[in-house]
Amino acid sequence: MKKEELKKLIDTAAGRIPADVVIQNCKIVNVFSGKIVEGNIAICGDQIAGIGDYEGKEVIDAGGRYAAPGFIDSHIHIESAYVSPEEIGRLLVPHGGTTIIADPHEIVNVCGIRGLDYMMEAAKGTKLDIKYVLPSCVPATPFEHAGAVINAPEMEEPIKRDGILGLGEFMNFPGVIAADESVLDKLMTSKEEGKIIDGHGPGITGKELNAYASARILADHECSTVEEMEDRLERGMYILLRQGSACHNLRTLIKGVTPENSRRCLLCSDDRQPKTILHEGHLDNHLRICVEEGLDPVTAIRMATLNAAECFRLYDRGAIAPGYRADIVLLDDLNDFHVNRVWIAGELTAEEGRYLPEIQFHDISSVKGSVVVKDFSKEKFKMHLKSGHVNVIGILPGGVVTKKETADIRLDENGEFIRDPETDIVKVAVVERHQGTGNVACGFLKGYGIREGAVALSVAHDSHNIIVVGVSDEEMEFAVNSLIAQEGGIVLVKEGKVIESMPMPIAGLMSDQSGEWVDQKLTDIHEKAYSELGISGEVEPVMTLCFMSLAVIPEVKLTDMGLFDVTTFSFISTEA
Repeated sequence: MKKEELKKLIDTAAGRIPADVVIQNCKIVNVFSGKIVEGNIAICGDQIAGIGDYEGKEVIDAGGRYAAPGFIDSHIHIESAYVSPEEIGRLLVPHGGTTIIADPHEIVNVCGIRGLDYMMEAAKGTKLDIKYVLPSCVPATPFEHAGAVINAPEMEEPIKRDGILGLGEFMNFPGVIAADESVLDKLMTSKEEGKIIDGHGPGITGKELNAYASARILADHECSTVEEMEDRLERGMYILLRQGSACHNLRTLIKGVTPENSRRCLLCSDDRQPKTILHEGHLDNHLRICVEEGLDPVTAIRMATLNAAECFRLYDRGAIAPGYRADIVLLDDLNDFHVNRVWIAGELTAEEGRYLPEIQFHDISSVKGSVVVKDFSKEKFKMHLKSGHVNVIGILPGGVVTKKETADIRLDENGEFIRDPETDIVKVAVVERHQGTGNVACGFLKGYGIREGAVALSVAHDSHNIIVVGVSDEEMEFAVNSLIAQEGGIVLVKEGKVIESMPMPIAGLMSDQSGEWVDQKLTDIHEKAYSELGISGEVEPVMTLCFMSLAVIPEVKLTDMGLFDVTTFSFISTEA
């Protein structure tokens, strides 16, 4: 802030000069006192000058609506919405979102620091204030090939950047607990810059949780029980109550929020797809759930605003008070939380569900062409098995956890799998798509239900190689080649033809189209996956498949390096 800007702010606050904008006739939610006060809000430039009786160059009648601070999503992966940073802003702002803490973990696993550069530049094209954390686990595991390796030396430059708040969710909690040297080096890069370290520590208890917290891990969004939540709160961590498209922990955890601990509780999405945003909302949806579960609405709003701002050291926002950033949401009521209008940094940015500013899209050429596959053909799907007694990845409905099972399959004279249409076991493969290694690993999947064709994705957590499942090597080969041709995304094929697809040219992870277009494409993909490919109605065909390569979620997964037993952290043979 320049001296003349400070003088203008003080003069406006003192009433010596008119405000740039006055929002009058509103019920102001004071997150400091917990009170709701009727009055007017004076805005000077991008800041709030004061609350009271002010004159303004522009006067806006709030019509008696509630004025709350702009909502802050404390942890979200933009890539999981399959849209660009500019487009996520268009989707979230009309729901009251004014700031998000984004972890670009997915694109950095594909493109390295070049992916972070793109995300930071693209964020300039939206009024939504996107704050980033630097991904801490690239690759997520050493058991697969990713597009980049980011260790402490590679972190030294980006951690210093403005707009990088610190290290993103530290998923390698065993490394922290064991005080692994390379992990300590990563932690120190953030500590030496005085920046935060976000957490990800499901299931840790006792002295191991003490060890994790002793590294001053700031927060955790992976609690699934009130007991886990209380354990972390008692150790000084913030808790992010998550309500995403896949993981729904808010209703469970809200029961553990008390007057004593509510100031350490925040709200987050983690992953939120366009369908969820368009049909349910964003943090306005979280707030509705909080109130439905009996939480005081002002406490809920504080969790979505001031608590988040203080946790992530964004001390210029999170409240409607003099000198704070003019991020303001007008709400019709404190039950449904319907958003009427949104101001970001003093600018009216959304009204009645419509994002108002023109969007400036950043060039995506630096993150295109990320699907690099070498020496691929259906011959790579040959398994040459000596025994038909095999290990199988068993899908458990309703989640991404799998069961390690065994099964007896038929083999031809060359040791190749003969699919039995009456048995729900099919071949699944992961094709390395970053470094041209030519790696293709094959396994067997049970419970997916596919009866025709094949499905291929370039979204396969966390390294995002190509994952493909199908009823024959020929269909799988066609699906992979079709995916390569469209530069990644999702492909459904049947009888050697593409029946539905969604190109994702941004690192093979995100579309360059609108959220509505993505929503319709996903709807069409799901419909044809069920009706034409026969995929089980108990399985979400895209989300389920994209997690079948994540080698940190039990019990067994497939990476480009082979079949991996998560319970023993070791590769196992396909033959049982």
